[in-house]
Parts: sequence; structure tokens; C-alpha cells
Amino acid sequence: MKRDIIDFEKEKVSTLFRKLLIPTLWGTISMCAVTAIDGIFVGHGVGADGVAAVNIVVPIYQIMSGIGLMIGAGCSVAASVYLSQKKVNVAQINTSQAIAVTTIFTLILSILVLLFPTYTARLLGASETLLTQVVDYMQWIMPCFAFEMWGMIGLFIIRLDGSPRYAMWCNIIPTTLNAVLDWLFIFPLGMGVKGAAIATGISIIIGGIMALAYLLFYADTLRLVPLKMSRKSAMLALRNIGYQCKIGSSSLFGELTLAILFFVGNHIFMKYLGDDGVGAFGIACYYTPFFFMFGNAVVQSAQPIISYNYGIYRWKEIKEARKLLLATSVSIGLCVALLFIFIPKVLVALFVDTASSAGQIAIEGFPYIATGIIFFILNVAIVGYYQSIEKIEHATVLVFLRGFVLLIPSFIFLPKLLGTEGIWLAMPLAEVLTTLVIAVLFFRNRLKGVE
Repeated sequence: MKRDIIDFEKEKVSTLFRKLLIPTLWGTISMCAVTAIDGIFVGHGVGADGVAAVNIVVPIYQIMSGIGLMIGAGCSVAASVYLSQKKVNVAQINTSQAIAVTTIFTLILSILVLLFPTYTARLLGASETLLTQVVDYMQWIMPCFAFEMWGMIGLFIIRLDGSPRYAMWCNIIPTTLNAVLDWLFIFPLGMGVKGAAIATGISIIIGGIMALAYLLFYADTLRLVPLKMSRKSAMLALRNIGYQCKIGSSSLFGELTLAILFFVGNHIFMKYLGDDGVGAFGIACYYTPFFFMFGNAVVQSAQPIISYNYGIYRWKEIKEARKLLLATSVSIGLCVALLFIFIPKVLVALFVDTASSAGQIAIEGFPYIATGIIFFILNVAIVGYYQSIEKIEHATVLVFLRGFVLLIPSFIFLPKLLGTEGIWLAMPLAEVLTTLVIAVLFFRNRLKGVE
């Protein structure tokens, strides 16, 4: 298998970052596109109620993605450090344990949800009108999440192994397949929301198999290895997974931030604007993971560089990678924000009829969301930076701040102060305040000579 030539020890930081960023960005865009394509076909084939139903299931998807990102990021940081110290076998064991343990955990979680689908749907905020569609979508998508873990964790390892382009194709091929199957199941076959779930499930399975096949048969350095089944080995595996979870915990909390955004937002929009409001918010929620993944793509491009150099204490290279991370995040955030300000109607039209009530609500709300996009992407990138140098407390505090301490009160109180506009401004306010806290933290540490 042809690989990119990536030498973390000798190549310039800017060259490494460019080699990793372009395929990683395309890959993460493709990953987000799976859900967005569902929304486009459901919106036009089923209507705003279908969009709302899929959006109600999204918090489960975000939690599963968070688990994958947590273990993937933690495993990648640990493996990067071990590789920089020439401990290849230890790195292989860590990556193999990450895949095995996460698969078992995800299967257990999926089974629990499938045993209580109606209860879970109501817990997520489904109204009686949307209940059947929510359950339909959930029952078909849940069995596929083990494959999702293989894909998400595998992509971190594949990039670190020197094959970012293969990682990109692990996203692009399933996304293309998902688009074709969505069209087939929703329009010619008339399967509605259930068809969208089946299409997404098949694409997730294909992506997971591609990633696992690479790790089993084609990996250069980080090939999966057999794990011992003794009690001592199990305890060491749990220790290693615990360490990976500690490193990557902020990635999980980052996804939980999205889950909370969707969960609380669904309830608030239902309270103030009913099903049409949830449908409008659902359109915004199809775009929000792109913000997260843009920031995450920048992090995943910089993380192997930063963690590798962190393992051998090369701080000049770390600071150079940090500058690239910040500049790229701001640039991407600005471009996306301008789209939401100047062409909201075009963005909404991808999902629903802009003349519909849900469409009109979304068009009016998108410019408000735009005010927080740069800060959203920047905050995700900075949290990832702290994660890469094992400043777990910094990363965790920042994620809790933006996802719990600031976001929930913003959702509760801004609508009371500003009306409907306040609901849309809840996320931007939380992100702006988080960025201000980061700035204070950075300059305080700089005065101490820490940064």
C-alpha cells in the first residue's frame, strides 16, 4: 500500500502539518457529511418532521462519537509518545487494547438502548408526533456503532502510521455510498426515516471494515497485535485504557457539549416554537458537527506533531505547530461564518423548503449562530492542543465551561431576555466567554513562563 512520506523527527513542522491537514480535513468533512446527507434526503423526502426526528437521535450519535474520539485521541497521544521513545511494541499493544475494549463497551451500550427504544426516544425529547420515526431511526442505527468505533479510533492510528490519505478514503468512500443509498431507500423505495438509518448504517459498517482491515493487514508500524487473556494482562489493559481515557477525556466532553447543545436546544425550541422550531434547530444541528470537526481536523493534524515532539521535549517545534493550529482555526472559522451570514437561505434550502415554517425560522436564526462559529472552532482546537501536551486539567475545565457551566444557563436565560433570538445566541455566547477565559489563562501562564 502506497504511503505518504512522513518523518515526525526530521521534517519541518509546516510540511508535516500540510501533509496531515489536507487529507484529514477532507476526511472529517466526509464524516460529517454522512449525517448531513441524511438530513438533506430526509428533509426533501420526508419533510421537517423527519429532520426533527433524526435530530432527536443525534445526541446518542454524539455520545458514541465522543467515546471514539476520546479513546482515539488518547491512544494516538500515548502511541506518539511511545514511538518517539522507540517503544514500538508498547505502542502496538496500546492501540490493540483501545480497539478491543471500546468494541465491547459499545456493544453493551447499544444493546441497552435497543432493549428500551421507546423509553429512550421519549427521554431524548420525542413528542408523540415524532415518536415512531425516532424509534425507527434509532433501532436501525444502533447496531452499527461498533463499526463506528473501529473507524473513529482507527483513523487516529492510521494517520500516525503514516497513511493520512488512506484515512481520508475511509471517510470519503462510505460518505459517497451513503448518498447513493439514501437516495435509493428514501425516494424509489419510499422507506422514509428508516431508509436513511439503514443507508447510514451500511456506510458506517463499510468505513469500519476499511479501517480495521488496514490495521490488521497493511499497517507499517502500528499493526494490531494479539492480546494476552490472563488476569494480569486484563488489569494492564484497563490501566492503559484508563490512561488513554484521561488524555482523551476532553474529546468525549467536546462531543457531549454537542449532545447537550442538541438535547437542551431541542427542548427549548419545542417549548417556544413547537415541532417547527425543532425542525429549524435540526437544520442548524446538521451543520454544527462540521464546526466541531473542522476544529477537530486541525487538532488531528497538529496532534501527532505536537505529541511526538512533546515526548522528546522539543518545545520550539511544539510552539510552531501551535501557531499553525491557531491560525488555521481562525481562517476556517471566518470562512464558515461568512457563509452563515450571507447565504443562510441557500444553506437551509439543502434540507427543507425555505417557504416552510421550519425553513423560515432557520433562515432568520443562522446569522445569529454565525457570531459564534469562529470561537467554536478555535475553542475545539485549543482544547485539543492542551490534550496533546497532556494538560488534561486545562482541557477538561475548558470543555466543562463551554458545555455545561455557560451553555445551559445561556439556553435558559437568553430566550427570556431576548425572545427567539436568544435561543440562537446561546451557543455563541457560551463560546465567546470560553475564548475569553482561554485568553486570560494563556496570558497568566505566559507571565509565569509556562506557555
